[in-house]
Parts: sequence; structure tokens; C-alpha cells
Amino acid sequence: MPTSLLTLKPQPAPRGRWTEFITEALIRAAGYSAVLFVGLILLFLLREGLPAFAEVQVTDLFSARWYPIEAHFGLLPLISGSLIVTAGAVLIAVPFGLATAIFIAEIAPRWLREFLKPFIEVLGGLPSVVLGFMGMLVLAPWVRETLGTPTGLTAFTGSVLLAGMALPTLVSVAEDALDAVPRSYRDAALALGATPWQTIWRVTLPAARTGVLTATMLGIGRAIGETMTVMMVTGNAARLPDGPAALFLPVRTMTATIAAEMGEVANGSAHYHVLFTIGIALFVISFVVNLAASAVVFQQKKRSERLLS
Repeated sequence: MPTSLLTLKPQPAPRGRWTEFITEALIRAAGYSAVLFVGLILLFLLREGLPAFAEVQVTDLFSARWYPIEAHFGLLPLISGSLIVTAGAVLIAVPFGLATAIFIAEIAPRWLREFLKPFIEVLGGLPSVVLGFMGMLVLAPWVRETLGTPTGLTAFTGSVLLAGMALPTLVSVAEDALDAVPRSYRDAALALGATPWQTIWRVTLPAARTGVLTATMLGIGRAIGETMTVMMVTGNAARLPDGPAALFLPVRTMTATIAAEMGEVANGSAHYHVLFTIGIALFVISFVVNLAASAVVFQQKKRSERLLS
């Protein structure tokens, strides 16, 4: 065969190029499917939850009484209960989680860090039912005896347990953000005469602000969406808070209400549709929290780019 014909023969594509193309296609499909699944979940919630506004008056949905047997579907006690438990969990988890992340990333020796980081990540995998059971047997009696409350199943008990559940995620993500700060930042601050604590507070933390904020938002998302733990230790009393003392009284959250009542409600009834309306409210709250976090991160990036330019 002539040499010219051999040179015109098409050569097979390199194996690596096909592998790269397939990998990119799979990653792109995974990203699109995540958005698609979230959209389908929202459509399903809207299809099942919007009929509640035609079957129940809007004023009744935003009333202060939740008693479905007598057709009272007030969502305010459930929303307030979720907000109280979540706010308490955030107030407990953020300071302890941030302090733990700083200790692991900046203060602890290397051998202790190599032990603490995997240990905290393992704690994040504990089932919520196990933590709820431990809370009922250990934490709830301690709260009742120590604080003198009528019952240990209170919003405070749920906040403590939710804080414990959010801590592993918060610590892990925040520690990764602190560890990603270049070593040169710390060396420059120390060379200018800053103390180690001043370096952490005024250099390392501001540089890792975006990652720390992301860790906080992930912890809040874990607290808002938790079901079994709060259902087991918060007392499940649908009541409006009447002051700061509400933290030490039983409450009922939106997630616990859905989990407790969805299995026994008649399909297609007003109660059934109102439960899906609660799901819509949870979806909106989670979306607003993530949107706020994204907006803050975007503003921080723009500010950093402006300073660098």
C-alpha cells in the first residue's frame, strides 16, 4: 500500500480524550439532575400543599392553635417551635464549634489533630434516633432535676441535642477553611509583632470568613431539618412561646409534626394538605437561609476582588 494512503488513514482518538469527555458528561449530568430533583420536589410539595389554602382559611392557617381533630390548623406554634429550637442550637453550636475548629487547626499539636479530626467526623455519622434515645434517658432527666423544670422534654433539651448533631459538620468544614489559609499570612502577622491569638483573630479568621460562614449555614440546615431527635425530646406540645421561659417548656416543631401525623392522616383530607403546606414552609425557610448565605459569600468575594484590584 502506498505511503500516502497510510498517512490519510484516520487515527483513533486517544483513550484519555474519551475518558475526559465521559467524565465531564457525567459531572454535568449530575449537576443538572440535582437541580431537576429539587425542582420536582418543589412541584410535588406545591401540588399537594396548595389545596390547603382552598380548604382552610388563611387566617386559620396563621392562628395560634394546632388541633387537627377539631379542624384547627394554626401553623404559628409549629413555626415558632422550630425557630426556638434552631436558634438555641445555633447559639450553642457556633461558639463551641468555632472554638474547637480553631483549637484543632491552630493550637493542637499534630498528633492530637490527627486523632481529633477523624473522631469528630465519626461522631457526625451517629444516627439521630440514637442521640434522641440518649437524650430521653440521660439529658432530659438531668434538665428536669438541675433546672427544676416540670419536665425534661423541653426546647432547651432539643437545642442541646441539635447543637451536638451540628457540631461535627461545623467543626469539620470550619477547620478545613482555617487550614486552607496560606501559612505566609500567619508568618507575616507574627513577623510584624502580633501575638498568636491576634494572628488567629485578626488574620486567620477573616481570611477564612467564607468557609466559616458556610460551616455555620450547614449547621443551621442540619438543625432545621432534623426530625427524630426533636420529636423524641421536645415534648411535642403545640403552643406559642410566651417569653424567654418558653425555652424551658415543651414545644413542637414542623418536622416532628409531619413525621408524627403523616402516617395516620387520611389521604386527600384537609389535614393531609396542611401537612404538605408545612413542608412548603420548611422548603422556603431552607431556601432563604441558603440564599442569604450565598449572598454574603458573594459579597465577600466581590469585596476581596475589589481590594486586590
